[in-house]
Amino acid sequence: VAFLKTHKTAGTTVQNILFRFAERHNLTVALPHPSCEHQFCYPRNFSANFVHPATRPPHVLASHLRFDRAELARLMPPGTVYVTILREPAAMFESLFSYYNQYCPAFRRVPNASLEAFLRAPEAYYRAGEHFAMFAHNTLAYDLGGDNERSPRDDAAYLAGLIRQVEEVFSLVMIAEYFDESLVLLRRLLAWDLDDVLYAKLNARAASSRLAAIPAALARAARTWNALDAGLYDHFNATFWRRVARAGRACVEREARELREARERLLRRCFGAEPVLRPAAQIRTKQLQPWQPSRKVDIMGYDLPSGGAGPASEACLKLAMPEVQYSNYLLRNNLGPTWTWEGKLSLTW
Repeated sequence: VAFLKTHKTAGTTVQNILFRFAERHNLTVALPHPSCEHQFCYPRNFSANFVHPATRPPHVLASHLRFDRAELARLMPPGTVYVTILREPAAMFESLFSYYNQYCPAFRRVPNASLEAFLRAPEAYYRAGEHFAMFAHNTLAYDLGGDNERSPRDDAAYLAGLIRQVEEVFSLVMIAEYFDESLVLLRRLLAWDLDDVLYAKLNARAASSRLAAIPAALARAARTWNALDAGLYDHFNATFWRRVARAGRACVEREARELREARERLLRRCFGAEPVLRPAAQIRTKQLQPWQPSRKVDIMGYDLPSGGAGPASEACLKLAMPEVQYSNYLLRNNLGPTWTWEGKLSLTW
């Protein structure tokens, strides 16, 4: 399975599902070379050379990369199933603006870190080609290997061609707004059990770090600025529901309910009778403390109840383990216990 982990689309939660499945079944997970840190040298185009040799040949790939079809084909075995996930562009852009505000120069230029000010005149702040500029314009298109500077208003054929390329490669394009239904389709595609796609929500921002609701005018402006992403999302959202219809909408919805019920039971078993997401400062278990992108953004996580131990506790630990720690853990298992990523982590490559 090759999962193209797009940005701010619930991709970390999908990655965790794949990591846990791979570990349970002794499958090799492709992991980045230390020079790339915990992503495959993003935002550079993916190269098979970015994969740590200790994790080749892989069965599973799920870390951030910029899609390159030929390089992935060089790495992954024949018959690999490709999947990805998209998110509604206005909601995604609000998340990108918040999460990468201290890293993306276009966002740093905006007075008072105002999303409204940026979207009122994005050209005043955005510079194509700057480091991390892709976080400020058509990020989905960029992650998928497309040219994020193209506009479907000026070149409708480009969007149509990019859609065709995605459809040729990806067996499933999930939709973040319908996450449980997406996991039902993923489970069916891979012939997995329902328990294989149970999850804890990871890398989520605190309510204080996000807009409770995006005003309609702001959403329209975000979609206009990210018109290529909007075109991709609208197309694959429509194809997603056609796929649900073919599978039987009532059946998919019933299975999604079963997944939610099983997930709630698992969360209570792992994290207590009333499992809640906590700020990193309140998480005692170091392995579960999520990385914080800045002092202005709080990323939440789960913590294990005190006194937990044994195989069940280990499974719960993995369920809520953030990306950096889990990647570190998997690579250390390949290289030996003395290797660590600590001290090597930052957002830049």
